[in-house]
Amino acid sequence: MGLMTSKLSKEADGSHDPSPFTLFMGTQSKTSYKKVTYDNPYKGNKKILVCATCDGKMKMENGKIFNSGNHPIEFFGPMLYMADAGFKFDIATSTGKPAVFEMWAYPNKDEAVKELHESVKGMLSKPKKLSDIKSLDDYAAIFIPGGHGAMVVLPKDPALGRLLHQAQKIGMPTVSLCHGPAAFLSTGLEDMEFAYKGYETMCFTDKTDAFTPTIGYLPGPMPWKCQASLEEKGMKIINTAEKGDCHVDRELITGDSPQAAINLGKKASPIILKYVQALEK
Repeated sequence: MGLMTSKLSKEADGSHDPSPFTLFMGTQSKTSYKKVTYDNPYKGNKKILVCATCDGKMKMENGKIFNSGNHPIEFFGPMLYMADAGFKFDIATSTGKPAVFEMWAYPNKDEAVKELHESVKGMLSKPKKLSDIKSLDDYAAIFIPGGHGAMVVLPKDPALGRLLHQAQKIGMPTVSLCHGPAAFLSTGLEDMEFAYKGYETMCFTDKTDAFTPTIGYLPGPMPWKCQASLEEKGMKIINTAEKGDCHVDRELITGDSPQAAINLGKKASPIILKYVQALEK
């Protein structure tokens, strides 16, 4: 079965999508999102800053290229609940180039996701550049979606690191999941000291990343390890598997996997709402 089910699909550019079997087993056509009605939704002007990846081509340890990007459910799932709470969005990437997605994981039967996607398409194709954002005065929270693509450029972007340091200093909710927490490494670049030493977080485990090539999800071993890299900086990864769980430690709100996207949206949105309403009293 392994040989038949683990054969990856190949894109025209030579990059690899997960195998059809893995897609059948590991992706979903519809999320479990259900609209939340707030008694007092946000009506102000502060937005949520969505830090997306503009490069999804991950070169694996064996030289093969994984066709990654932002995972669509990890991207839009939490945002659906943030929108329910009254928030609008700014989308930014490290270069100002368009955000890229793992379209092989797109929930094609989810009308809520498709509607939200359509509403932000302009920003996705022409996002802001992270280094052009000097202040968080216009924002209510930072959101870093997952997908293996989050490991390609965001952890190497000092502009993102500086924004995360600002968010930490003012206690601004900072939301991420799966491989998105790899971007926290940006806080230790250049002259900065890593911001999250001693914090508890969740992320996709190295153990599962090591397993997925055997079932045709990844085309080879990871080029570097998200969990181990965060732990080396002094973070404590509290999940040992992926169960759809979330965790809050100070301003950090994190989830363990794509299965956590809906739970993360439910958890983070009222926290962001409470934070920004306290600011504007």
